[in-house]
Amino acid sequence: MNPKTTNFFFGAVLIFVLAANPLHAQPSPATLSGTLVDSFGKAVPDAKITVKNSSTGQAIESQTDSSGVFTIHDLAAGDYEVSASVDGIGAVDAKVTLATGSQQGLSLMLTSVSQAPLENLPNAPSSNKTEPSLEDLGFPKTETQSNAAQQALLDKRTHMLKMHQRFGLITTVPLLATLITSVNAGGKSTSTTSRDVHLALGAVTGDLYGITAYYAIRAPRIPGNKKKGPIKFHEAMAWIHGPGMILTPILGAMAYSQKSNGEKVHGIASAHSPVAIVTAGAFGAALLSVSVKF
Repeated sequence: MNPKTTNFFFGAVLIFVLAANPLHAQPSPATLSGTLVDSFGKAVPDAKITVKNSSTGQAIESQTDSSGVFTIHDLAAGDYEVSASVDGIGAVDAKVTLATGSQQGLSLMLTSVSQAPLENLPNAPSSNKTEPSLEDLGFPKTETQSNAAQQALLDKRTHMLKMHQRFGLITTVPLLATLITSVNAGGKSTSTTSRDVHLALGAVTGDLYGITAYYAIRAPRIPGNKKKGPIKFHEAMAWIHGPGMILTPILGAMAYSQKSNGEKVHGIASAHSPVAIVTAGAFGAALLSVSVKF
């Protein structure tokens, strides 16, 4: 073969190979960048970002910076599932298709974030909607922020006062029964059975009243909490029915002893019935004061 022809042939082959190499080069990777905000449009920092290739299942994790921005490089072209989450707050999912060598942008919003701004979530009200918040009691919002201890104290007080109310209502049943049986227990035709029934009902009433009072006395106090009219009246009545509940069984025991000995009730024991009636009236008024709005 002619040397010139040979050189021309090898030169042409070399040019063809060099021209063909780009066709077999690796495709350029894609880049995905985006921002994550909450429902108020505020940036969400330190959130977990997961990008999963829908075809291969391969996942890459990243994290948003202090501005809520994330960037993930070297992604192959294809369809991806993107998820962003913040522990205990919320999450959001999205799908995106990346082309070879593209720089794709994506905006994400945490749709499940609570109604409060993200940075205020630790100070959000109690999730128990049946319980009042410190703001319901008149405390300014600036004083209730980051005050979980006071909120817990309020929740405990609310629970104990609810128990106080329930036992107070239960106590009215044996209390009324005790008053009704007192008619036969102290009349001229008093019988041993009538006195015993009256005594037993009075004992049950005293026990339930003691439990009722325990929950009211042991309920923690909230500093700065101003008491309203009905509550003031309710507590004022306690100064009447409280001593009355102590004095009534003492006088009753004296009257029971005198009657059992065949004596006529006399002395301070004769005040048993009036004291019991006043005590029951004050107890009933205390219940009505917090049960009926006025």
